[in-house]
Amino acid sequence: MIPRTLVASAQIPNGPEMRLYARGEDHMILLEREELMSSRQSGSEEALATMTADRLGKREGQRWLIGGYGMGFTLRAALACLPGDARVTVAELVPEIIDWARGPMAALTDGCLDDPRVTVALRDVTDEIAAGGWDAILLDVDNGPDALVRAQNQWLYEPGGLAITRGALKLKGVLAIWSASSDARFSRTLANAGFRVEEQVVRARANGKGPRHHIWFATPR
Repeated sequence: MIPRTLVASAQIPNGPEMRLYARGEDHMILLEREELMSSRQSGSEEALATMTADRLGKREGQRWLIGGYGMGFTLRAALACLPGDARVTVAELVPEIIDWARGPMAALTDGCLDDPRVTVALRDVTDEIAAGGWDAILLDVDNGPDALVRAQNQWLYEPGGLAITRGALKLKGVLAIWSASSDARFSRTLANAGFRVEEQVVRARANGKGPRHHIWFATPR
């Protein structure tokens, strides 16, 4: 077996350390001892974008906000779906993630950060949400509403934060939230915050195999 090699590390603001590892051509990012993401598992991250695009349909001048670059799977899938007049803002709190995307994971990134439709905001996604006027807000910043990368992210899943996010969406806009597991309580919280809620189960791997991940699609009522 090819050994896993530590490539780099980065500190999450007010949170733990992240480590980037490589094994051959594969990459993985760990939070302490837990694997957050892997280049071997892209299916559900891609579905976060493609299934959002399906729900929005064809509308001009779409503005998307993606919370968390990760390994870029969601961004690349979004760019493949969206027309030339769309604009995508990627909010990434950890600058080193973007450095890794342009450095050791450049082949995986495949130039998506240089697409003229893309703006990278090195700040908390909550700040970008507050700007408003979004057709789609896609959040993949935690392993789930109860599996936070840092405590400050709790705001995203609480009634107050959801109310602000709801107001930041355009008419018939879509809030899409990725999670490693289901959470019936959070589904109720979304509904109580004024959203029509749909939860989809998506396999982690693009070939339809691997763990079952969950995506909430929420549209303001």
